Amino acid sequence: MSNQFLQAQTFRSLHVPGRPLVLFNVWDAGSAKAVAAAGAKALATGSWSVAAAHGFTDGEQMPLDLCLANLQRIVRATDLPVTIDLESGYGADPEAVGVTMTQALQAGAIGCNIEDSLPENGLLRERADQAARLRAARAAADALGIPAFLNARTDVFFQSGPEQHDEAMVEAALERGRVYAEAGADGLFVPGLAHERLIGILVERSPLPVNIMASGTTPSALKLAELGVARISHGPGPYRLAMRILENAARDVFKETEGFAAAS
Repeated sequence: MSNQFLQAQTFRSLHVPGRPLVLFNVWDAGSAKAVAAAGAKALATGSWSVAAAHGFTDGEQMPLDLCLANLQRIVRATDLPVTIDLESGYGADPEAVGVTMTQALQAGAIGCNIEDSLPENGLLRERADQAARLRAARAAADALGIPAFLNARTDVFFQSGPEQHDEAMVEAALERGRVYAEAGADGLFVPGLAHERLIGILVERSPLPVNIMASGTTPSALKLAELGVARISHGPGPYRLAMRILENAARDVFKETEGFAAAS
């Protein structure tokens, strides 16, 4: 068995409802090394962070070749399993998504996120359309003999503000989850959902292990574990934190040297 195959199996085994895999998202080889040194069990990129670190905006504006080269550098920098955020799959049709998946796995990934919204406007794709894209990604992984973890992200909860989230939206997400599970998905990622009661309902009824994205409004990690969540990711939070620390440190240095001109 290849190391990549074994890493994929290990990564899959870390998704345990009630004892969630925690992913503190990285954006380059340097951040990957730092997070690995902190005790991570696996690494995940976040598309927003990767794009921002390379001077692009999110929404597949960063060229795929650059995204994959960045992935390769991350994989070379660590012995941990690495899953990549592929946004909506970098493809106009399912066949193109399959090609993207093949390239990501050949670059060393052991899994990916694929979202069900359109990169140009954030609107949701039709369920059948997204299912076809997920099936293509699964077929690509199967063709390479890699048990890649296909994390199906649904952007249902990004279609309105948190104050409008309700059980009807949970049901819409669950219906998508059922369709995506049949298409070969391994996990259901529901970014934007932060309401404790609604998370509990979704986890209880989901056909797939549930991934919640931590933010300042989500329940604590311990509470998410109690609710049965299987994966907690942090999205762009780590990058924003790192850039804020860097900016503040630089500001302090520049402020300290403001007196140079006066002293001379």
